Amino acid sequence: MEPIQRVTPPTLDVLVALVESASPMWGLQIIKDSGRNPGTVYPILERLESLGWLTSDWPAEPERSGPRRHYYELTAEGRKAAVKLLLERAGSRVRSSDRGAVLGGAQA
Repeated sequence: MEPIQRVTPPTLDVLVALVESASPMWGLQIIKDSGRNPGTVYPILERLESLGWLTSDWPAEPERSGPRRHYYELTAEGRKAAVKLLLERAGSRVRSSDRGAVLGGAQA
């Protein structure tokens, strides 16, 4: 797993959404939870996957109609690194919505 070279507020928002989830999340769910646009979120997810922070999958969902969902999940190492990064940045991070609850309950 490689470190993130450029950590932006949108990257932090995506990481918070992923850390808050105990199960894989599909792209639109991450977009809604992070409060960011698809054009911002999907490149971040691609970058995190290429760095080894998360994995993705297109599982078959026969009980569901419509297009297949692309699911994303932090790896064990990615989760630890994300929590550590979020805790380090928590003091300087400013966001319109309160996302601090995950940081208070997260363990590095």
